[in-house]
Amino acid sequence: MMEKIIDSTDENKVKGKVVKANIGDKIQIKRGLHKGKKGNVIQILENSVIVELGMNAKTGEPIKTVVNHKNYKIGK
Repeated sequence: MMEKIIDSTDENKVKGKVVKANIGDKIQIKRGLHKGKKGNVIQILENSVIVELGMNAKTGEPIKTVVNHKNYKIGK
């Protein structure tokens, strides 16, 4: 199944502002340690989002990271 990826820094700009992902949106990380990974947005902050990338196989705890709004693409 192919997912359409929307770049939050290019196509989603509205009068100079970056359109932010919503809770539950799938995003793909563009920079940093988790570059290329996809996850679900679980919280929106002023300059970033908190993303759940999956579950830790050993502990069963969720793997989460914080991503700046400029550093992800919104997937559909």
